[in-house]
Amino acid sequence: MHAPVPALPGVLHTLEPLLANYGYLAVFGLVLLEDFGVPVPGETVLILAAVYAGSDRLNVWLVGLLAFWGAVIGDNIGFAIGRFGGRLLVDRYGRYVLLTPERLDRVTAFFERRGAIVIVVARFVEGLRQANGIIAGTTEMHWARFVAFNALGALLWVAVWVSVGYFSGSHITSIYNTALRYDLYFASAVGVLLVLYVARHLRRRSNRQG
Repeated sequence: MHAPVPALPGVLHTLEPLLANYGYLAVFGLVLLEDFGVPVPGETVLILAAVYAGSDRLNVWLVGLLAFWGAVIGDNIGFAIGRFGGRLLVDRYGRYVLLTPERLDRVTAFFERRGAIVIVVARFVEGLRQANGIIAGTTEMHWARFVAFNALGALLWVAVWVSVGYFSGSHITSIYNTALRYDLYFASAVGVLLVLYVARHLRRRSNRQG
């Protein structure tokens, strides 16, 4: 007999029918789609599936395995989109969003130096998680290097959220709300650091030209 599923907060409760109807397929499919830019709740359904696993309704190892492969495959689809279409789109339309070929060249140089850590950290940042494969492909990061660090990031991400959901029990509401709050803080901090990095780069460039 299954243990009762604890009362679930917000979006987790909303996604219960989806997980009940599609089970493991929902985990794999939504994580895969989210990871190449489709706005679906992949991370949330992963947490929900882990909560279900904690109630013996799903196998926790299978949830983790399917989420890992969904994340890796999804990011590689994003990488392919960036590699085979990203540069063309930037050259043709980038100026409308202030992304010129010259700026893309600077992003490419940054990825050559710091791309590995960006790929791992981006996994935990909303927005960057969905875009990091496309960015890596557009900047022509070496595919084997991308695969290695993308897999590491996916492994850490899956391990964290499966553990949170599986061991949360009746505390899932407070844990989930806390995780959302700190996810927002982390994303904001990353955004500030990026702005500071760009400002520093522009100031140095201005000083050299002066």
